Amino acid sequence: MFIATKNIVIQNETFTLTNQRAVFWEKEKALILSDLHIGKTAHFRKNGIALSNHIMKSDLERLSALIEYFQPEKFIVVGDLIHAGDNSDVDKFCTWRNQYPDLSFYLIEGNHDRISGSLEKKLCLNFKAPLLEIDSFTFIHDFDKTKSGFQVTGHIHPGIILNSAVKNIRLPCFALTSNQLLLPAFSEFTGLDTKNVPKKSTFFVFTDAEIYEI
Repeated sequence: MFIATKNIVIQNETFTLTNQRAVFWEKEKALILSDLHIGKTAHFRKNGIALSNHIMKSDLERLSALIEYFQPEKFIVVGDLIHAGDNSDVDKFCTWRNQYPDLSFYLIEGNHDRISGSLEKKLCLNFKAPLLEIDSFTFIHDFDKTKSGFQVTGHIHPGIILNSAVKNIRLPCFALTSNQLLLPAFSEFTGLDTKNVPKKSTFFVFTDAEIYEI
């Protein structure tokens, strides 16, 4: 796995975008991502659709590589950590999480995060709330038009279509506006929304090898 990076400046702060679907905030030593959807493959298997758990294993391997690369002190998930409550994949995630006892774990609740008290304890969360405010930034799962200031969001699973002479290519991306940084879904087992991305965005599209600004 290759980690490509691109630094951008938001509100005079440096954020490092990666082609591994996460961003690092230098000042806060925070690794930030959204939409892991842990338990999605187990949920499908439970409902009779045979899916390998290799998908989640791959997601967690990428996450471990990012932690090794950036050495963060905070781990911020901007919603949809969990897909459908507690299941066997969540157990595997908790085992993975226990490898990093010194990493503070912040969860901004998403629409899929139906987390009971017992599950919250099992996940070893240091923080769980509908939003998190640090300095001039608000971390919230879905963009809130009623709020002022800069928001870091997820939820949409943003993508962009690149037209070529051979075929149209759909790729995941970050989308940046004057008041929002929209994160891609971290899990690769998600669709792409190319229609509901914020208007007038600068897009940072990525592949396995590079990040491109559009």
